Amino acid sequence: MGRRIHFVVDPQGWCCMGLIIFVWLYNTIFIPKVILFPHYEEGHISVVAILSFYFCSLFCVASLLRASVADPGKLPENPKIPITEREYWELCNKCNMMRPKRSHHCSRCGHCVRRMDHHCPWINNCVGEDNHWLFLQLCFYTQILSCYTLILDFCHYYYFLPLKKEN
Repeated sequence: MGRRIHFVVDPQGWCCMGLIIFVWLYNTIFIPKVILFPHYEEGHISVVAILSFYFCSLFCVASLLRASVADPGKLPENPKIPITEREYWELCNKCNMMRPKRSHHCSRCGHCVRRMDHHCPWINNCVGEDNHWLFLQLCFYTQILSCYTLILDFCHYYYFLPLKKEN
C-alpha cells in the first residue's frame, strides 16, 4: 500500500464531505445530549454505552478521513515497465499513459488508478487498489454506528422508562 497523501480538488466531493462531517458532528452532540446523558443520570444505561457510542463515532470519522486522503493507487507519470510485463500493459486513450490491465481512468480525478472500483463523492476520492480496504473499513464502522444509533433510538422510545420532566 502506498503511503502518499492524495487530495482531489472537486467541489461536489467537498460538499459531500462537508455534509458528512456536519451530520457526524450533529449526531455526536445531539444523540448523547437527548438520549444517552439523560438516561445515564436516571440509571437506565451505563457508562459503557456512552463510551461505546463515542468510540464507534470516533472510529467512523477516523476511517472517513483515512479513506479520503489515502492514495488510491494513482499511476506515476513515467512508470518503469519491466520487459517481461509489457504485454500486460495498455495505453490509456484519455491521458496517453501506459497502464496495467484492470486499471481505469477517472474522469473526476484526471488520472489512471490501479484496479479502480469507482470514484466515491462521499470520500472525495477514487476507490482503488491501495485504499479499497480503507473504504470497506469506513463502510463497516458506518454500519456499526448506524445500527448502534438505531438501537439507542428504539430503546429510548419503546424500552426505557419515560424521562422525568423538570421545569
